[in-house]
Amino acid sequence: MSSPTPSLLNAPVLDQTVRHLYVHVPFCPSICPYCDFHVLTRKSGQVEAYLERLEQEAAWLASQYAVELDTVYLGGGTPSFLRDAEITALVGSIRRHLGWGRQENTLEINPGTVSPARATLWKGLGFDRASVGVQSLDDATLKFLGRQHDAAGAREAVTTLLGAGLRVSGDLITAVPGQPLDSDIHGLVALGVDHISAYTLTIEPGTEFARRGVTVAEDDERAGFERTEELLAAHGFSRYEISNYARPGQESRHNLAYWNNRTYLGLGPGAAGQYPAVPGSEEEISNGLSVEPSNRMPKADSGSLSHNPQPTTHNPLTTRRTNPHLHIWLTGDQGEAETIDAEEYVTDALFMGLRLRAGIDLDDLSRRSGLDVRARYAGAIAANVERGWLELDETWLRATPAGWWVLNRVVTDFLEA
Repeated sequence: MSSPTPSLLNAPVLDQTVRHLYVHVPFCPSICPYCDFHVLTRKSGQVEAYLERLEQEAAWLASQYAVELDTVYLGGGTPSFLRDAEITALVGSIRRHLGWGRQENTLEINPGTVSPARATLWKGLGFDRASVGVQSLDDATLKFLGRQHDAAGAREAVTTLLGAGLRVSGDLITAVPGQPLDSDIHGLVALGVDHISAYTLTIEPGTEFARRGVTVAEDDERAGFERTEELLAAHGFSRYEISNYARPGQESRHNLAYWNNRTYLGLGPGAAGQYPAVPGSEEEISNGLSVEPSNRMPKADSGSLSHNPQPTTHNPLTTRRTNPHLHIWLTGDQGEAETIDAEEYVTDALFMGLRLRAGIDLDDLSRRSGLDVRARYAGAIAANVERGWLELDETWLRATPAGWWVLNRVVTDFLEA
């Protein structure tokens, strides 16, 4: 990215304490034809090896970073596919080394894995929120999507989880051919969920749907996008992020950490994390070296804030790492790390934060990055405000409804500025 001399403010101020944890559980009862995540069906000995390695990685993360968790999120894959003793052991490893979320702890759940006894177990382990892969309440649509549960099973699962005292978010997939979207939305709301994530069916390369030649028409995508908001707004749900709707106070606190570009730990195969960078570590990591346990970054002082007395846009603000897939991760390989400097941190924050209806507080982003964001990106901001894709309200920059639809084009302007 070529750019003029950036406008620097003071040294960046980032919280060096990591407050969010994502745990990836890759095992699934079956692989859905639209899925391109790191998932696999379980084989003998794999879960045992996974749990042993997870314990080691949790201990290592605890030794490297100051951790005071606000949120924990178990995703996958299908975390609820783990047997009772397995998920109990997994939670034990997290609690032993990293603690537990003080604000929110979410478990992703497949409807076919739910029973009253299991819901009670999950609640007792400390989960207070369930993200349930409903996807549709129409049997024909579920069959097309390759889901193993039917509509009755989805309804029963949500009802059981609510009865166990869990907050419940329901996932829906939209723009599916022949899907009765209105009845899907009305039916899910009627079950009593307080949060809905509605994602457009996307055909990713390498998936079964891609091999079959399944396509999604842009008109269908846009119609589903707009109709979902219209129906959920009538039910009292606010669209607080492009694909996420909640009743007041029921937003996903964990996912808000991603959209606000906070640091978070990634635990498990395929898990991504964004970590506080340590001054002086940039040479090693920027060379693309695999980070070995003997040369990890030192643990940050709990409660301290990063403060570089000679700020430049090339000093690292955070470090990003994505763990390798299971068979490599089990060997102890942590994957490669890359450092994120001020400009990349800001463009990442814009890409994620503009997904939020509230947008981004540019003064806060400038404080965190050390970069005068409004001065550095004045041209990109002005151009997109003129097009009607962004609006600037005092310190807050947000996408308009039209801007949400072309957000990749908007962010490209900032990347090329």
